[in-house]
Amino acid sequence: MIQLASGALLMIAAPLVAPLPGPAGTLVFAAGLVLVLRNSRRARVRFARAKRRWPRVGRVADLAMRRRSALRRRARDRLAASPRPAHPPR
Repeated sequence: MIQLASGALLMIAAPLVAPLPGPAGTLVFAAGLVLVLRNSRRARVRFARAKRRWPRVGRVADLAMRRRSALRRRARDRLAASPRPAHPPR
């Protein structure tokens, strides 16, 4: 519960930090999003729906947050896209 509240506070504080030089606002928002997604089932469901609606944005968000599911999916896609030999080696 404390992590969920602190994640929400970080997401709310991101626009306040955004005018500072550098990517501080983006990093603060991402940290808050990670905390909220790890501690709220409802947030995960809404995030999954948003990813289905906007897949390119969802892919970037997953990679930015270093989500294990995104890393597994990316490795699986790379393996499927790699050329396979016509005949197995003997």
